[in-house]
Amino acid sequence: MYPKGNLFIPASHGKLEAILKEPVGDRRGIGLVCHPHPLGGGTMHNKVVFRAAAGLMDAGLTALRFNFSGVGASTGEHNDIAGGREDVRDVLQWLYSEYPGEDLTLAGFSFGSRTGMEVGVADSRVKRLISIGTPVEKYRDYDFLVSVKKPILFLHGDQDEFCSVESLRSLTDRIPHADVKIFENCGHFFDAHLNQVRETIREWTEEKLAA
Repeated sequence: MYPKGNLFIPASHGKLEAILKEPVGDRRGIGLVCHPHPLGGGTMHNKVVFRAAAGLMDAGLTALRFNFSGVGASTGEHNDIAGGREDVRDVLQWLYSEYPGEDLTLAGFSFGSRTGMEVGVADSRVKRLISIGTPVEKYRDYDFLVSVKKPILFLHGDQDEFCSVESLRSLTDRIPHADVKIFENCGHFFDAHLNQVRETIREWTEEKLAA
């Protein structure tokens, strides 16, 4: 059994279970991480999500990860992308009310990328985006990212089972300012590269915060 979250966030369908952790030292902003597909076993305890949140904390951000509708102690039922977007918006609204005016970085892994990136692109309060294991071949409607003006980092394995590097490049090559990190001998779940994921996110976030 996974440990319970340390807070519940109000949502249109009830509540979303979440874990909020503070960085060591002074806070430099807020980070939100969205987990992979619920029907594939995705939760806020996913190892990639955990490392992504840790990387944001290493960079000085308060990091929040949450369970989408119907996962863990979150209420509601899974409703694919539409429901995921609604959940992300609810969580962002809570963060904005709790931390008004603070810098915000939004990250998402796999399904969490597809839902989180679409919401984050359209929300002016989200300052930068991190897309991990971007499933371009599963969700072929990623064109909304082509016009993104915010800093955006893509992390991807060269042996990703759900999206080839070529398919990812078909998207990122159309985003002139995109930062792309390809991990060698790496699949979709970054099994032997989890610490590298954490470190890459820390380095990139610190660089963008300092810019």
